[in-house]
Amino acid sequence: MSENCFHCGQGIEKERILFDEKIFCCNGCKSVYEILNTNNLSNFYELNKRAGIRPDENSSQFDYLDTPEIFEKVTDFSEGNTSLVTFKIPVIHCSSCIWLLESLHTLNDGIKYSQVNFTRKTLQVSFNHNDLKLSELAKFLTNLGYKPVISLETAEKNVDHLDKSLLVKLAIAGFAFGNGMFLAFPEYIGGEDYWMQHYKGLFRTLMFLLAIPVVFYSASDYYKSAWYGLKNKIVNIDVPIVLGIFVLFGRSIYEVATDYGPGYFDTLCGLLFFMLLGKTFQKRTYSALSYDRDYKSFYPIAVTKVDFDGKQDNILLSEVKVGDRILVRNQEIIPVDAILINGEGNIDNSFITGESESISKQPGDKIFAGGKQIGSSLELEVIKNVDQSYLTQLWNKEAFKKYETGLDTLTNNISKYFTFIILGIALISGIYWSFIDLEKMFQVVSAILIIACPCALALSAPFTFGHIMRILGRNKFYVKDTLTIEKIAKIDTLVFDKTGTITHRKKTNIKYEGSTISEFDSLNIKTLLKNSNHPLSKSLYEFIDINDDYFPVDNFVETSGKGYEATVRGAHYKIGSAKYNNQESKNLETAVYISKNNEFLGKFIFKNEYRSRLKNLFKTLNHYKIFILSGDNSSEENQLKEIIPNYQAMAFNQSPEDKLNYIKQLQDKNYKVAMLGDGLNDAGALKQSNVGIAIADDTNTFTPSSDVIMNGDKVVTLDRYLNVCKGSITIVKMTFIISFLYNIVGLSYAVTGHMHPLFAAIIMPISSITVVAFTTISTWILGRKYFTKEA
Repeated sequence: MSENCFHCGQGIEKERILFDEKIFCCNGCKSVYEILNTNNLSNFYELNKRAGIRPDENSSQFDYLDTPEIFEKVTDFSEGNTSLVTFKIPVIHCSSCIWLLESLHTLNDGIKYSQVNFTRKTLQVSFNHNDLKLSELAKFLTNLGYKPVISLETAEKNVDHLDKSLLVKLAIAGFAFGNGMFLAFPEYIGGEDYWMQHYKGLFRTLMFLLAIPVVFYSASDYYKSAWYGLKNKIVNIDVPIVLGIFVLFGRSIYEVATDYGPGYFDTLCGLLFFMLLGKTFQKRTYSALSYDRDYKSFYPIAVTKVDFDGKQDNILLSEVKVGDRILVRNQEIIPVDAILINGEGNIDNSFITGESESISKQPGDKIFAGGKQIGSSLELEVIKNVDQSYLTQLWNKEAFKKYETGLDTLTNNISKYFTFIILGIALISGIYWSFIDLEKMFQVVSAILIIACPCALALSAPFTFGHIMRILGRNKFYVKDTLTIEKIAKIDTLVFDKTGTITHRKKTNIKYEGSTISEFDSLNIKTLLKNSNHPLSKSLYEFIDINDDYFPVDNFVETSGKGYEATVRGAHYKIGSAKYNNQESKNLETAVYISKNNEFLGKFIFKNEYRSRLKNLFKTLNHYKIFILSGDNSSEENQLKEIIPNYQAMAFNQSPEDKLNYIKQLQDKNYKVAMLGDGLNDAGALKQSNVGIAIADDTNTFTPSSDVIMNGDKVVTLDRYLNVCKGSITIVKMTFIISFLYNIVGLSYAVTGHMHPLFAAIIMPISSITVVAFTTISTWILGRKYFTKEA
């Protein structure tokens, strides 16, 4: 039976530490448990049994944070003994996390208070910088399991684009609606009360005053949208809405001024309140995720500059200039294009190219930004500034400058016909009644324009798509905006990146070929593997299922990009490439070769592990055109053909630019393309495609700019999400039909002169309420159909 760590809840893999009659997976978890109990915070485990986070065993050093220029850039406030800093902490995920992080002052005397913003995944800490350095605070949080993310993007402290003005407009409309209904109520119930007759002028004036800020401020977005549409020669849904607002407001002023009636100020405020409520609901997106990312999301905020006399100094990345020498350590990302001066480079470019093989670099070789050094420290000479490096040039592609107007939507496509039809009916009716009864003509035209105001039409899409975004989000498919849902419904072509998208990013199939390895040799090999940071060595270490005993390693020598060798318990082993072990390698094969005392033992062959149930997924996607792209070689092409029999084409050894151009070529054939990718090497293709879906096995890690962020485990159920998006369009169309039925019935009465504007004003909110109720029930049913438990 597998055991789980008491703190982090993860399975016991390497170490099994018994302390205080509880089992822990590592010393880090044991230390956090001790800290919590020492400070009487053991309630942490009662709030959530699986709330702990495994501390990062290889946590980065934060010493650079104490450099004055960097300290000033990172902190929000610093005066006297007190500093205030806001850290981005992606792993905040439950009530226990919040409770622990807001109790930091009981764990460390240097901390005055701490406050969590759960939706933004940030922690604000006030601390005494004389007693507790900023670097020590970052290390303290890391040891607790809450490692802060510090990058160029977080350091710039961009204000979140939370549209508070919309909430203010909604509040004003709600206030005016509520008070307007209260003031209009006596006139609705009628009667010949003297007091009412005496003060009705005051009540009507107050309703007029309440409506002014609603009409001229709360509704201002509709005016801007209507004007923007007309400027682009498109009659969008907001044009008839604006017309209806002005007619309702103008008619109300006329009635009050001529003492004809109380007007419809309360109805107007109510309609705008409901429409703004729909717009607010629509904008409830997942603020914890960022869809528009750039290189600043993963670049370090600072680098170590090396002077010619060997002195090291931490400086801001933005201050790095061509000709500077910088130090890059093991597992650090190279932030600029540079020339290797000292050290042996072993560069992992998988984040950029998608190719998992590490590249060996010698002094004098050029190294591109975005690669990660695996091994000893490197001294580099900068040859390009940060904003001119190869990596940042990806964001200068034309695809990243695409601008969505938001005008080509289902609602706007219908509204342009709707508007002209209503205006035509109003014009014909006006001409007809002008010859019969001039006073009646104004009443008929007013009633037509009021009853035909497409408020229900405007509400249907925001409420429907708002519900759909919520349902998709609960099922780990995070949509950027409602326009994306419409674009997904139009997709006819799906392009999949291979590595990390249809394969597991962290899982690999490993097969051994060669002579039988004894337990003695297996233990020695596993000991030797533990000394290497190479990704294949780490995977192989996890694969060898044997007790993790550690033996002394003598004469360890690593040849960058080839392999390493050492003596363990008297036997000499070599682990690395085929050539390093004097063997011939097969083409298109990823393998680690092992020799003992210069005799070849065998090789471990690595193959990607594909996500389960992929065959079933591609069977359900038979009405889409399927394409596969990969930065890797074509070694697994035959296996892919078995999994995806209905593919259109496959392309391998694709660079980031190749992928972008591939998408462009498909679009030139009038295909509506959705691209699914997971890394920076897919960023250009994701942005170029009609819908870019970034796959993230951990949504807290870096994902490139995209329209959708999707959990990796959900890729095999992609068809459900596509069907839900298509179903939402059907619901919107059905709500349009309901709205049109109201309009047809209402217009038939209004045109014949049998409808008073007052009755038209009452019918409008009833149709809106009907549409909201229908879309709420319909989306719930749609969600239950595809996501039974989660909808």
